[in-house]
This record gives sequence, structure tokens and C-alpha cells, in this order.
Amino acid sequence: MEIKQFIERLEEGLSNWQVPAIEGDIKLGDMPGDQIAIVPQHIEKAALIFPRLAEEMIQQVKDIGASKVVVSVSGGSGVGKTGVAALFTYFLEKLGVGSYTLSGDNYPNRIPVYNDAERLKIFREEGILQMLADGVYNEENAQLLRTFQDKEIEADWSVVEQYPWMSSYIKGGIKGLTAYLGTENEINFAQLSQVIEQFKSGQDKIWLKRMGRTETSLYFDELDFSGINVLIIEWTHGNNEALVGVDIPIFLNSTPTETLQNRLARNRDGKADSPFVARVLEIEQEKLIRQAAKSKIIVSNQCEFIDYQDVLEAE
Repeated sequence: MEIKQFIERLEEGLSNWQVPAIEGDIKLGDMPGDQIAIVPQHIEKAALIFPRLAEEMIQQVKDIGASKVVVSVSGGSGVGKTGVAALFTYFLEKLGVGSYTLSGDNYPNRIPVYNDAERLKIFREEGILQMLADGVYNEENAQLLRTFQDKEIEADWSVVEQYPWMSSYIKGGIKGLTAYLGTENEINFAQLSQVIEQFKSGQDKIWLKRMGRTETSLYFDELDFSGINVLIIEWTHGNNEALVGVDIPIFLNSTPTETLQNRLARNRDGKADSPFVARVLEIEQEKLIRQAAKSKIIVSNQCEFIDYQDVLEAE
């Protein structure tokens, strides 16, 4: 679609914008095995954001002189990224604008079960290394630590009250996880950035990675992007500085408490309420909040437009 036609269709849609009836099956993200139901909160958020998103897209197309736009929808666990992104594609297609929803969860270096194991290995190894550096690692403490690990309470700060040396272990583990989570060590940002580059350059056929939750659910699909003008990436890390080429980053905000509640409700991979998962969520949340500063649109969990200062104050 040419630039002029792209702009005209968006402007026409905005001139008499009403949320279209949600009919039939809506195409969700493209991660194998992912099943997300569209719920009223998704519709409410998408309906709120879409007019502003369309305005941003019009301005983007005018500024760059090209009719290919990349949007990211990021945020913590359970804020509605997949549903909201899918509805954006649905709304755009109703206006006659080709759109595709891509799940960034296809682009980690490891499937979830192996990535979870790698996270735990890093936490434990870096925790012990910090104990050695602080001079608190000995046979007695090592034996107690193994007990805490068996009980899966090794990342629980309450243990420090009785065993102060565990502070070294937890701090070391957190330091190790911080250097891993949401970085190139965990995620192949370059591979997804290449997809964005191919899309923006007008490449008609693009190979997309598929990664589910099992060893056999890793493969590639070749898709036809000749009729697609908008690529929407739904992903926790859609605002990450290592992801190159996003034009309009959208952040769906949630507080740490809300994120944990969402994670517990979904419990995709088990142990969502463990102290270790709590440390992971704290680190991820801190990174998401920092990266949210670059967002062009931010919406609260209560479905209101907010600015970055509101995000900081919500913490």
C-alpha cells in the first residue's frame, strides 16, 4: 500500500472512529501453543489506545516517507499485551490496513524449561561466588544452603534474619540475574531486529522463528508480508534498547503487586509464587520501568493514559 492510501485509510477511520464489533476468531500472537482469550479489559485498553496509535502512525509515515510501521506492546506479566496487540491488528484490518501480530516470546535463546534452569543456575553460582568473595562460604553454611535450595527458599529474604550470611548469597544471585535477564545472553534480539529490518525494507517473504515450550516446537515459517503495512510486536521486552527498529513503543503499566497477582493467576510454568520467581519479577519490573521512559504511549492497569512520572510514582 502506498503512503497516501495508508494515511487516507487511517484518517478516514479516525474521522468516525467506533470500536468495531468483535466477531469470529481473532488472530492472536504467533507463539506455538499460546492460548489467550480476548477479555473485556483487553477491548477497553485497545479501544482507548487505538485512536492515539493511529495518529502516531500517520505522523510516523509522514516523517519517514515510508508506509511500513513497527509498533511494540510491552509490559509485565498478564497486563494484556497479546490481547491488546491482536485487537490492534483486528482494528487495522477493519480499516483496510494490513497488520501482523508477532510474539517476541519466540526469540529467547532457550525454550522456557531450559531458560528457567539457566536462570536458577546463574543465581546459585553467582550467589556462592559472592559468599566466597565475602568470606562466608564454609562447609557448615554450604550444607545449610543445600537445605534451603531443596526447600526452594534460598531466595527468600526472610531467611537472612536467622542466617545473616545468606544476604551475600541472595545479593550475588540477584547481581548475576540482573546481568542475564532481558539481555542478549537470554534473548536473540539481533534475530528479531533483522526481521524488523527485512519488513521495513519491503521484503515480501520473511522467515519467522517459532519457539513453543517443548524441544520439538522450534521451527521457522515463511510468511508473505507483501500486503502488511504494520508489524505489531507483543512482548515483555518490546521496549528493550537492544531491539532495533521499533517506531511506536507502547507500554502497558502495572505495579509490582499487580504483576505478581497476574503471574499467580496465569502460572504458566509453575512455582509462580516462589521466592526465586519473586526475585526474577523484581528485576524484570525494574528494567521495564527504566525502559518505559522511551514509550510514546503509556496506559495504566486501570485503563488510563499516564506519563512516565506516573509510572515512577506508582512504584
